[in-house]
Amino acid sequence: MTVWLVGAGPGDPGLLTRRGAEVLARAEVVVHDRLANPVLLELAPAHAVRISVGKAPGYVEMTQEQINAVLVEHGLTGARVVRLKGGDPFVFGRGGEEAEALANAGVTFEIVPGITSAIAAAAYAGVPVTHRGVSTHFTVVTGHEDPTKGHTDVDWEALGAVGGTIVILMGAARLPDIAARLLRGGRSPSTPVIAVRSGTLPTQHSVRMTLGDLRAVKAPSAIIVGDVAALDFGWFEHRPLFGRRIVVTRAREQASEMTVRLTELGATVIEIPAITIEPVAVTVPDLADYQWVVFTSTNSVAGFWESGLTPAGLDARALGGVRVAAIGPGTAAALNSRGVVPDLVPERFVAEALVDAFPIPGRVGVLGGARVLIARAEVAPDVLPEGLSNKGYHADVLPTYRTVPVELSPATAADLRTHGADAITFTSSSTVTNFLSSFGALTDFAAPAPKVISIGPITSATAVEQGLSVSAEASESTIEGLVAAVVDALPPLPL
Repeated sequence: MTVWLVGAGPGDPGLLTRRGAEVLARAEVVVHDRLANPVLLELAPAHAVRISVGKAPGYVEMTQEQINAVLVEHGLTGARVVRLKGGDPFVFGRGGEEAEALANAGVTFEIVPGITSAIAAAAYAGVPVTHRGVSTHFTVVTGHEDPTKGHTDVDWEALGAVGGTIVILMGAARLPDIAARLLRGGRSPSTPVIAVRSGTLPTQHSVRMTLGDLRAVKAPSAIIVGDVAALDFGWFEHRPLFGRRIVVTRAREQASEMTVRLTELGATVIEIPAITIEPVAVTVPDLADYQWVVFTSTNSVAGFWESGLTPAGLDARALGGVRVAAIGPGTAAALNSRGVVPDLVPERFVAEALVDAFPIPGRVGVLGGARVLIARAEVAPDVLPEGLSNKGYHADVLPTYRTVPVELSPATAADLRTHGADAITFTSSSTVTNFLSSFGALTDFAAPAPKVISIGPITSATAVEQGLSVSAEASESTIEGLVAAVVDALPPLPL
């Protein structure tokens, strides 16, 4: 029976420690508070019990004593319990009280440190808390002490006289009073101050002031007081998509690559999978009857192997007597990972380009064949089979997977109608039709309506058929190309 007190870090889920991710992945019970990024809960197994204990300013879902009792109760059952806390458990996180309660109850525990917002918020705002020649020490202090004490343990006047950098956490509402006391201690009214709200998150907002005009700010904020606050090595808020909300409609199992890239560029990504990928029964025909096999996507490759070749006791050698074509580098990479190097990958990653690149059957000196097997989705545009047929091939379609519409959750729909989005990306025709079927018109978004960004001409054509205006289309039909199109379509917001 072990309870792990895990520091979730300051907000950016990428700042969770490796050890924290390891214990979350094996958790049976997760007790979490508001400051722990909800994305981290997805690291826990689906069967894990999730218990929210709130901890929002002005609202307490559970008292600290009740939280302690929950940890002890579940710890005594022998379950693997993770207490997920914002920042670091032992830096103004009341982790010591929880550890004490567990120790008194005979429950073993482990502390997994987290990155505290005291340094992370400053770093993401481009402010070092120490800097040679400017500040050689820093003090971290809470602006929110136990309200039942009736007195303060913080000698703000003494801190004002000490010098160096002061980092104030949980003191957003008390800043005018704190500033007055620091000034009484000897700090200059011109002392630089930076307030970093929602530090490390895509909604981060930094405000620069001086101690003389310090005013209350919104929580949660980290306040950095001292000469270092005049330094500006800003990077986080200077990224091209910072402050932008981007909707990704790709299937959830494939959205991660795009989400990571957009997030790295500063965007808030709203994943709304318009489709999910499901396998279909695949009976691979006698490939000796074909001269070419075409794969249209990574999904077509996966389905061909997992539902076709593998159940039949076959492997890549089954393709030894045919030539293989692939649309796009992702599809080619999926084939490479299975031991197949495609013979043909068009320069443009669309069906029309593959048709153009195919040799004309029967032409002297051209290794063309008359029969082509196309591995693709169960329902897809007929550009490829019709184009090859018009070129003189006999084209057969082999469905290797299907796309299934996904219902949009009421909470997500409400968020889009309230907060809107700057852009919505579509990676296939099915993502267009299924999203519109589930959500409705893009005019239902909070104004202004999002820009429509498409991965390629076929997807764009479907969007236009559905009454949408396509603002941008990827010059290269890949995730990188789509991300580049988003960046080009959305100029950086003013800071």
